[in-house]
Amino acid sequence: MRCMKLFCGFFIVLASQSTLAVSYPLPPEGSRLVGNVQVITVPQGNTQPLETFAAEYGQGLSNMLEANPGVDPFLPKSGMELTIPQQIILPSTVREGIVVNVAEMRLYYYPKGGNTVEVLPIGIGQAGRETPRNWVTSVQRKQEGPTWSPTANTRREYAKQGLTLPAMVPAGPDNPMGLYAIYIGKLYAIHGTNANFGIGLRVSQGCIRLRNDDIKYLFDNVPVGTRVQIIDQPVKATIEPDGSRWVEVHEPLSRNRAEYESDDKVPLPLTPALRSVINGDGVDVHHAQAVLERRSGMPVNLSLPAETAPGSSGLL
Repeated sequence: MRCMKLFCGFFIVLASQSTLAVSYPLPPEGSRLVGNVQVITVPQGNTQPLETFAAEYGQGLSNMLEANPGVDPFLPKSGMELTIPQQIILPSTVREGIVVNVAEMRLYYYPKGGNTVEVLPIGIGQAGRETPRNWVTSVQRKQEGPTWSPTANTRREYAKQGLTLPAMVPAGPDNPMGLYAIYIGKLYAIHGTNANFGIGLRVSQGCIRLRNDDIKYLFDNVPVGTRVQIIDQPVKATIEPDGSRWVEVHEPLSRNRAEYESDDKVPLPLTPALRSVINGDGVDVHHAQAVLERRSGMPVNLSLPAETAPGSSGLL
């Protein structure tokens, strides 16, 4: 958690390439597992931060840090292998419209009448200015070139840091909302950014931010009236049609200021559905507990021995 907080201070001026959503064919009936893990090698003489590799492969910083513990986020070592967590378990909810899972900092878009799901990394609200965690709403309107009117509280917070915010920030490349905004409900928006460092971090004022190419894709393709659901599922589990049992564990969001400021791990929500997966036939309970402790952010097949299960490197 402490490493994640440091980004907010050091990546303010970081420029990064953008990329489009990662598109997955929807899995067959009864399945929720899509995609495959990739492994790349950091080029020799690398001078790029982890954000560059995250953007290239459609991931947020949190996704890359979970999958690659110990990696230097400011300058990954030349020649090292980076795991790209492009295999995922779809959230346990309806496959309709937009689904935002704040715990894994990903947005899922199910195009109406299509057979794909588009997955995009997001930044969410900072502690104390939370993005809603359990909410169903819809796209109310869309705005190209949005303006930003910071609240009085936001302006006071900036003032404490010696920064002065105007009452209204005009549209343009310096606007924290980026070039496009999709307004959901009355108080929140899915929008772009002028600083890609925040994709995969808790840095916004409560809204959901995306890299610029990603928000343009949504802006061009998501109709007004589209259903939007925001969920909080740090642990996703599935029993696949072949009987294999999979679990994908992310670091849960802190529930209060004390948890946010602590270096201790936030407890995982062990639901009855999760227990039914990890306590099934053929699952090594010690392996399952190690997977829950590791929190790699990648699906792990609990039906396989620990040494062969994808995403289980270094678990035991």
